Amino acid sequence: MRSVFTVLLLAALCCTAACDRPQRYPARGIVEDVRAEWQQVVIDHEEIPGLMDAMTMNFTVNDEDLLAQLSPGKKIEFVVEAGPRGYRIVKAKVTGEVEPDEKWVRLGDLLVKSDPAPDFELIDHAERPFSLAGVAGKAVLLSFIYTACPGPCPILTSTHVSAQRKLSPELRDRIHFVSISLDPVNDTPEAMAEYGRVRGADLERWTFVTGPEEQVAEVISRYGVGSTRAEDGTIEHLVVTFLIDGRGRIVKRYMGLEHEPETLARDLENLAASSS
Repeated sequence: MRSVFTVLLLAALCCTAACDRPQRYPARGIVEDVRAEWQQVVIDHEEIPGLMDAMTMNFTVNDEDLLAQLSPGKKIEFVVEAGPRGYRIVKAKVTGEVEPDEKWVRLGDLLVKSDPAPDFELIDHAERPFSLAGVAGKAVLLSFIYTACPGPCPILTSTHVSAQRKLSPELRDRIHFVSISLDPVNDTPEAMAEYGRVRGADLERWTFVTGPEEQVAEVISRYGVGSTRAEDGTIEHLVVTFLIDGRGRIVKRYMGLEHEPETLARDLENLAASSS
């Protein structure tokens, strides 16, 4: 009886170990984004039989050499290890690259996934109507600021001014800067124009935008830039800059203030040159 019990116990332990052992599944998909600092890759993948339906999701890649082989737009065959800690890619082979189309845009040597930039009709710093469609065909750097901002907005604008000054003369006319007010009640066209002039913006190629409060609020919402007004009147908001191509597609988002003027100028010139 004891030997039978021992055999059953060992069988149960082996079954438990097998059940806990990570399972591996072959898969195919297209890399949409690589976040090396988080050891994450975003893949639009086909159905993975026995594991999940076709979808776009994050996978962990612990192998630095493997992660370095992956970049947006690459078609890959890969192996997913599914365990108690999530889904990890343990093998991958690049099989090709997507062709630039309405979803994929070439930015220098890289392919990037794009999505439509919400259009709008507001008022510029000279009290003229302004829309994103009005600068169609140009590479656009779009940001959200307000003139009474005590910190991040002037820093952001100064970075963009530096980027504007670094643009090559050959491409300068194919690039436009847009800054939309987060405080249209106080940011009149005159106030926006003065804000831009004081910071050295070239207003021939940079539009500071304001308008009726409800219309501006809708634009802010459609771009996903949340903002709330504090008791002291300051506005807490997401600091994000959008790079938009000549066909009105967002091809890159720069979060916060940690981007260099050289990077912005290079991306703008690459985008402007590719659409010429």
